[in-house]
Formats: sequence, structure tokens, C-alpha cells
Amino acid sequence: MSLIAIQNLTFAYEGSYDTIFKQVNLQLDSNWKLGFVGRNGRGKTTFLRLLLGDYAYQGTISAAVDFQYFPFAVPDQEKNTQQIMTEICGEAQVWQINREISLLDLTDDVLLRPFSTLSEGEKTKILLAALFLRQDSFLLIDEPTNHLDLKARQIVSDYLQRKAGFILVSHDRSFLDHCVDHILAINQANIEIQRGNFSSWWLNKNRQDQFEWDENEKQKKEIGRLQELAKATAVWSQQIENTKIGQGPVDRGYIGHQAAKMMKRSKNTEKRVQRSIEEKAKLLKNRETAEKLAIHPLRYHADTLLELRDVSVSYDQRIVCQNIRLAVHRGDRIALTGKNGCGKTSLLKLILGKDIPYQGVIYRGSQLKISYVPQDTSFLHGDLKAFAEQNGIDESLFKTILRKLDFSRLQFEKPMQTYSMGQKKKVVIAASLCEKAHLYLWDEPLNYIDLLSRMQIEEIILQDAPTIVFVEHDAAFVQRIATQIITLQR
Repeated sequence: MSLIAIQNLTFAYEGSYDTIFKQVNLQLDSNWKLGFVGRNGRGKTTFLRLLLGDYAYQGTISAAVDFQYFPFAVPDQEKNTQQIMTEICGEAQVWQINREISLLDLTDDVLLRPFSTLSEGEKTKILLAALFLRQDSFLLIDEPTNHLDLKARQIVSDYLQRKAGFILVSHDRSFLDHCVDHILAINQANIEIQRGNFSSWWLNKNRQDQFEWDENEKQKKEIGRLQELAKATAVWSQQIENTKIGQGPVDRGYIGHQAAKMMKRSKNTEKRVQRSIEEKAKLLKNRETAEKLAIHPLRYHADTLLELRDVSVSYDQRIVCQNIRLAVHRGDRIALTGKNGCGKTSLLKLILGKDIPYQGVIYRGSQLKISYVPQDTSFLHGDLKAFAEQNGIDESLFKTILRKLDFSRLQFEKPMQTYSMGQKKKVVIAASLCEKAHLYLWDEPLNYIDLLSRMQIEEIILQDAPTIVFVEHDAAFVQRIATQIITLQR
């Protein structure tokens, strides 16, 4: 065990007026398993890069361990996988490498293949194993689940549960709950560490938010009461002072003394008002706002929107999926699950009407309007205004939805190619929410999306009940949303 000490860390990107971190002070134990959470754009990856020393910063970061970043760049991917592992993990023995890949449910033949021939999920597992075999290293694991299906996520989560000494950026609640023992959270006003998993942190956060909300309401009422009291006291003081002027003998000294006492009381009340305002200002700084979204699905004239009968898809004589039977009725929320490569995306594109070779029968309802969220967002270029015009969506509504998904107004002026992966995904989801459709097809919509936004999207689907067929590997999301789960076999 050793400490990672961060003192007075302050950082802003060159040429930017926005300070990402200001006077951050943290102490981390190198044996902790830290889940790193926070909304998209808050600086999670930037924080990891600062630990690595990639950026110049103010303050100090001291540690007796070497930081290793995942995903790890592999320059020559045509090399044998075992050779690449050996180069990364240095002095690790063959038996140690075999043990690690066995824990990750990989077979020995993977080591004999060129790294380039591995699937993205296999690459993820190999690189994690190699990095954990390095001596005296503390891993900075940045969103490893994006290329993992449900089963692979469970395997990697089990693997990480056995390990120690890492910071894990993930937006998958089930994944985090299983393999971390501390939460590192970037809030609106600070960075905090809390012992426990995501669920315990979320429960505590909601309790703290509710406590601060209740205190805020109490302070508002107290401020109102004190302001009224201060006003009344000042009026009384002035009325008493006015009695010094008039006919007949009066004790002006006594009256003046009484007026001064009332005025002093008024001033003291004003000070109490100011203190209450200051106390109120300390509250709700970290309370995350998650405004309700809305979706407006069109009602289809028939109960059945779509039907697939014994549909098979193949590429270059390789069968991807076969004999698929699927009927989509009004109000269905169907999750397509299965291992990577089993044809989930192909089926969605087939339903959408893309030119994909297939056998079988597809019945698509007449005049069926479909809204599609693609898995890939690399096509996003230019600004949001042009994107809205090209896709025929209301720009004002589009940007309102993005604001509710925690987009800053500053982001509206930036080209989309500069957005983070999570922000790009929010763009295509917001566009789909703007579209009035009978059927929504969403292909891994939650990839890179922060936890709070995931919950917002869950609520809107449960609230407005669109007919939707989706591919998603977030177990918690699937469990809450799906009315039917179809598992494809490769």
C-alpha cells in the first residue's frame, strides 16, 4: 500500500478561459478499486491524463507507483499476440500470462494469432491482462466496456473484482457495483471520494441532495421571515423617533433611546438575514439537475408494425444469424442481446431498409416511420445548426434537449468533431427524440453516455412508452426497459 497525493491541482486547457480543475486536494490508496463517475465533459479523461503527466498543471501529484493507461496503444498490430503481451508486461512468466487469459475466458490459441485479427472484446481483455501483469503499476482504465457484450462485461467485471489498484471510468451501474470498493466522483462543485460501490454512493448522494434541498427551503422561509421582521422593526423605530417632534412636554432622551434600541434590533436582524443568505449559498452546489425529457411517438394504425420470418443474414458466405423470427407490436420494447458479431446491428439495418443481403420474409407496415440511432458517430461534422437543418428537425427543440442532457451553451458554438464520444452520442439521441416516429431503432445508444443521462433516457422511455427495438449491453438498462429480450446466437 502507498498513497497517491494530489495537492492544489489546478488545470485549464491552453487558450481556454474555463478552469477544468481548481485547487483539488485528494489522497488515494494504491490498493483501492475506484469507480470514476461524472457527467460527460466534466474532465474524467483529462484527470487521468494529468495523473499520467500528459499535460502541464499547477499543484503537485506524487505517487510511488507507475500509472498505466487503458486503452493501451499497440503500434504494430500484425505481431503475434503473445509477443505483444510480453513486450507490455515485461518480466511476466508464460504461466502468469496463461493464468490471466484463463481468468478472462480466453483460449490459448488467441496468443498465437496476430493482434490485428482479434475482436475488439478480445483486444480489451488481452490489454487489461498485460497491464495488470506489470510490476508496481496503478491502472487508469478508461471506459473498457464500450466494446464488450453482456457476457464479456460480466467476465471482465469478475476479473477486476479480483484485482486492486485502479481507477475505472465506466457508466455501467451493474459493472461498477460488482468490481469497485470506492467511488471517485466529479460533481458540479468539487471532487469527492466515498467508500462503497455505485449504488451506495448514489443512495448517499440522493440523501445529501434531499437534505440540502430541505435545508434550502428552510433557509428561504427563514430569510423571508427575518426580512419582514427587519422591515417592521425599522418602521417601528422611525415611528418612535417621530414622537420626539410634537406639542407638549416629551422626554426626548428616553424616546431617542427607545428608537436607537429598535434600530439596533433592526440592524441585528439584517445581519441574521445576511448570514442565512450565506448559509443558503453553500447548499445545492452539487445537486445534479436531471430535467425530464420528452418523446412524442406516433401511434401506428395497426397492432403489428413489423415482422421477420425465418430471416438469415450472411456476408461473404459467412452466416451471421439465421432463422430469426421477430414480431414488433405497438408498445413493445424489444432488446436484442447476444455476443458481438451475432448480427444485432445487421438486423437493425435490415429493419431500417438498408441494402443487406438476407434470406427469409420481412413484413414492414405501410407508411411506417422509423427513427434510427446509429452505433457509429464518426459522421458528425460541422455545427449543430447545420445538423438540425440537414435532418429536418427543430433546432430550438434539439438544443433544448441537449441542454437537458447537460450540454453547456458553449458547446453549441463548437464543431461536432471536437465533441467527446459521449457528447456525440447525445447529439444522435437528441435528434431521435426530436423525430416523431412509429418505431425507434437504437443501436447501443448508451455507449459513452454518463450515468445520470442514462437514467434520464430510461425515465423518458418508461414515461412516454415508444415502440422501440434496441441493442444495449447495459444490464441495468435492459432490465428496466425491455418488455421482451431476444438473444441471438452466433
